[in-house]
Amino acid sequence: MKYNFTVLIERDPEINLYVGEVPGLPGCHTQGETVDELMENMKEVIQLCLESKKKDISQLPKFVGVQQIEVSA
Repeated sequence: MKYNFTVLIERDPEINLYVGEVPGLPGCHTQGETVDELMENMKEVIQLCLESKKKDISQLPKFVGVQQIEVSA
């Protein structure tokens, strides 16, 4: 059976890499030089996270969304 996961992606200018993480799967993060490489790495990391933690996918938190907020700094 196949499942869909949401990957949050940021570009880290200090290391010049894309960094991704999966909300609801603690420790499930990786990086890559391109978005395509990042996503290939994410597939492997998600599988490892699920196997190592023996997660029941139906019990994982459901991703709701991302919102932006404006603040003065």
